[in-house]
Amino acid sequence: MADFTQDDLRDLLSKWLTPERIPKRFRIITDTTDFYRVDYDDVAIFKNRPYLIRNVEKEGRFGIDEQPKFWVKRAIDMITGETKIIKLVFWERFTAKVGGISFECFRSPKKEARILDIVRGHPNFMHGFSVEDSAGNLIRIIDYIKGKTLSDLVFSIKKSHEEYFYEDIPLLLKSYIELIDAVRFLHKHGEKHGDIRRDHILKDTNTGEYKWIDFDFNYYHRENKFGYDLFGLGNILIFITGKGDLTIQELTNRPDILNSIDENDMNIVFHNRVANLKKIYPYIPDELNYILMHFSNGAEVFYESTDELLSDMEKAINKIC
Repeated sequence: MADFTQDDLRDLLSKWLTPERIPKRFRIITDTTDFYRVDYDDVAIFKNRPYLIRNVEKEGRFGIDEQPKFWVKRAIDMITGETKIIKLVFWERFTAKVGGISFECFRSPKKEARILDIVRGHPNFMHGFSVEDSAGNLIRIIDYIKGKTLSDLVFSIKKSHEEYFYEDIPLLLKSYIELIDAVRFLHKHGEKHGDIRRDHILKDTNTGEYKWIDFDFNYYHRENKFGYDLFGLGNILIFITGKGDLTIQELTNRPDILNSIDENDMNIVFHNRVANLKKIYPYIPDELNYILMHFSNGAEVFYESTDELLSDMEKAINKIC
């Protein structure tokens, strides 16, 4: 902290900000244990590198409007002027149930730090590094990715489902296969993503590549170390194929289809969402619907590995493209 005076910090920022945007005085933070205290215009210093804190990042989930993630801050690297995402230490734990299987989930900064080292240079992951603050909290400094989430991209396509299926699905599924392969890369290294969902996929505006973000969730596993990741991949495939999540509530004005749907056709994770999409969209190839049904209440067998899922996806994509 003593390495930077107030004048030093102002001089650094003068390269990146106009004079009126430079604070008159900086509050310097080196211990981020109370992440609520780390606020706009503070300067966080880790290993003698200063970062000007900007906004709190937000994230939506399960259809809920975006909520602030107070432990995740957008910042400016005051040496390079680059935008960074700073993830502070936040301990969280919950139980997720999938098809009668319970997964004890918890945040693990160490896991995310390990994965950042493993995926360095891989085009389908966010990149960054970890560093300890003065109190020993493991901070992750992430390169900012300019882009939209997979869910935002799918929702932005203003076409009928049939037009979307024939015109957009082929490219989307090819990208999805790349993303499965990226998860396989993690699994081969003995790691799991831990929180696979559609808003944890960003399409990089600069490169056009889809990237996995946020690896800090971990989970205790009993039957299959990678099972929770595989269910997440299945939910994303159902979302892509359906051009969104098709719920029972949305079928109330289509009684002919609604009456054909039974419990076995529903998503094994989200019980109000339809997994057997071929009953609604009969032009979906059997090879693709076969995969979807692995993630339904009626499934008798589940995918044990990304290799199995990739093998079936290759067969399905050959029918579509």
